[in-house]
Parts: sequence; structure tokens; C-alpha cells
Amino acid sequence: MTEQLKLKLNDSKATRWGALVIVAFTMMAAYYVNDVVAPLKTMLETDLAWSSTDFGFFTGGYSFLNVFFLMLIWGGLILDRFGIRFTGKLATILMVGGTALEYYAMTGLAGADATLFGINEIFGYKTGVFVAFAGYSIFGVGAEVAGITVSKIIAKWFKGKELATAMGVQVALARIGSQAGYAVAIPLARAFGISTPVLLGLVLLLGGMVAFFIFAVMDKKLDRQMEVAAIAAGAEDEEEKFSFKDVKNILVNPGFWLIALLCVLFYSCVFPFQKFASELMIIKYGINENVAGTFAGLPALGALILTPVFGGFIDKRGKSASIMLLGSAMLICVHFIYAIPDIDYWLVAIVLMIILGIAFSLVPSAMWPAVAKIFPVSQLGTAYALIFFIQNIGLWGIPTLIGWVLDAYCISGKKPDGTNMYDYMVPMCIFTGIACLSLVVALLLKKADKKYGYKLEEPNIQK
Repeated sequence: MTEQLKLKLNDSKATRWGALVIVAFTMMAAYYVNDVVAPLKTMLETDLAWSSTDFGFFTGGYSFLNVFFLMLIWGGLILDRFGIRFTGKLATILMVGGTALEYYAMTGLAGADATLFGINEIFGYKTGVFVAFAGYSIFGVGAEVAGITVSKIIAKWFKGKELATAMGVQVALARIGSQAGYAVAIPLARAFGISTPVLLGLVLLLGGMVAFFIFAVMDKKLDRQMEVAAIAAGAEDEEEKFSFKDVKNILVNPGFWLIALLCVLFYSCVFPFQKFASELMIIKYGINENVAGTFAGLPALGALILTPVFGGFIDKRGKSASIMLLGSAMLICVHFIYAIPDIDYWLVAIVLMIILGIAFSLVPSAMWPAVAKIFPVSQLGTAYALIFFIQNIGLWGIPTLIGWVLDAYCISGKKPDGTNMYDYMVPMCIFTGIACLSLVVALLLKKADKKYGYKLEEPNIQK
């Protein structure tokens, strides 16, 4: 029986890391689709007659169903009730379906005069914009549920092992998808049409769905081995203990609210900013549109390189709360300098993006493993879901707000092609204010860690 305990799949370093690579590929495809439209903002205005308000509405669609229909919370409850295999398969199917609908909106419903069943506008938005919004909303449900599922997968497969490093590597591999999206969007769209980058994402997601189904076979085998190990140890399987009462226990935990607030504030300064960053690079800093997306994707590239490094440091040395504090402080500096009108040298923009990439590596590498310290395994799916739900409020509201602010207050002129020029000072001041709030919450989290004994400053690897 002792020999059986040693033969679990996740006890093999090669096997557990191989499983991580498989699910990370699925998330890589998801991150590509999530970010690939962002650099196309100007082309959407010229080719499909979208406005900044339309673009902000579409971008906020990612989180619309998660926020207003609580789909992400339901996804977390399904995850803890029915397990990672069922939930992950469902999430990948939603991502594929949503992306297919988004692609249809940019091809079959392209242009200001496109109609669907004879309808030219839906709720005041052009039909193509609204259908793209709907597809992105469905994709967003799948992507967010996939995100919490993968977080729980890592917590399960790497418990007592290289947890923060594994989460860091998963984030890093996913960021390859983001960086690829930012880098290839405009060149692909110029060469083959504006919908081509989305079509490529659809193909990648189909591959990601197949990859997850392969992982499910491995995970089923691990479950059988864990059941044998639990019987041998005379213990129950911890994942069977979830109860809906645990939702209350999560909500009354001060650590939950601090992590959730830090998450929504921090990510609201990163992901929504990146949606508009390509245009900022072009208009304010004079960077060529063919490489503007690549520069806007530099935070993803920084995360690719640095998140596993910081994760390894946290596994061995700890200091999660302090690292989250440092990352929030760096975010303030980045957005404040972007907001200064007279600083418009292109090299400054690139350096700030690199610093943002460092902050973007620091905070996630500390934040997501911290959740696994604050909550037991049986509550992790729901805890991640509730945190992601609150995060999605920001991911819906902030881009919608920024798009409206640009059209209402920031038009500074017209380009030769007739599209609007924008002054980004006010939006960058908004991002700076949100970053300041994230720093305050990070300070409170560090204080709470000492008070409640979350052990966030301690290493993850158990010796």
C-alpha cells in the first residue's frame, strides 16, 4: 500500500508538469482570443464603422454575463460540485462557441448597414457590434470558468509542491497567447482581412478543447489513485466535503474581500488599459501601428519571463503580501507618467510598458497561490469564482467607462482617414486613481495577514 501512495501521477515531476503544459495550452488559446481584437480598435472604426463607445461596449462584453447573470459564480459552484473535468470541458465548449459567434459578427454582419433578421440595431447598437458583444460574452464565461478550473487543477496537482511556481508558469504560458495576439493582430488583419486574427483564435481554441479532453483522462486516473491513498490513510477525500454553506464561510473571511478588492483594482488597471494601449502608443507616442500592438503586449511578455521566477521565489522564501504591495506601487508610477501630457517620447512609453510587465508578474504570482492558503481545497473553486466575479465587474465597467470618456471628453481632432484623434490624459488619470486604491488594499492585506495568520509571508514548499 505504501508503494501505491508513491505511484500517484502528481508525485512524478515530469507527469504533473506535463499535465500543466496541457491545460496551459488551453489557456494560451483563450488569452490569445481575449486580446487579439484590442490592437484592431482603429481598424474597427475604419473597416466596420465602430466608434470608441462601440469598442468599449464590445470589450466590456467579456464580463457582462459573468457580472449581471452571475455565470462565473455558478461556474464556481459547478466546479466544486461536479469537479474539474466536467467544468473544464463545458468551459472549452463555451469558448469555442462564443468565438465562432464573434467571428460571424465580423464577417457576416460587417459594416454599419448589416442586418440580422431584418434588424439593423439592437438596444441602440449596430447589429454587428451587438452580436460580437454577445459572442465575446459567451467566450468570457468560458474563459473565466476555465481560469478558475485551471487554478483548482494546479492547487490539486501541486499541493505541497511547487504551487506558486506552477501557477506562475501557467500564467507565463498563457501570456504567450496574449503577446501573440497583440503582435500578429494588425499584420494579419492588414494582409488577410480584419476577421482573420479571430479565425486563427477559433482554430487555436479547438486545439485547446482537444487538449483539455486529453488532460481529463489523466485527471481521472489521478482521482482513482488519490482514492486509494485516502483509504490507505484512513482519511476522507477533501474535495467531497463542499457544501453551499461554505459560500457563507468564504464571504465572512476578511482575506477574501481584501484579495478580491486587490484583484479587481489591480487587473482593472492592466487588462482594460491594454485594450486601449495600442491607440495610445500610436496617437501620443507616434509609434507605427504595425508594432504598436507588440509594444502594448509587452506586459504579457514580461509576465512570460518573470512570473515563474517570482513564483519560485515565493515558493522558497514567501513574502506574498509584500510582493503584492510592491506591484501595486509600481502600477501607480506607470499610469501617472502616462497621464503627463508633455512626456511623449516613444522610448518612455516602452520602458513604462516593461515596468508594467514586471508589476503584472509580481502581483499574480503572489495573489493566486495566496488564495490556496486562505481557503481549504473544498472551497477553492467557489472562492476563485467569487474573486473572479468581482474582478469581472471591473473588466466590464472600466473599458465601458473609458470608451465613453474618450468619445465624450477626449476627442482632440480628426485623422486624415476621418476617424477621431483622442487625448488620453483623462483616462490615464482614471487608471492612476484606481492604482492608488489597489495600493491601499495591499497595505490592508499585509496587516490582515499578521492579524489572522494567513501565512502569506511564509514559503509554499513544505519541507
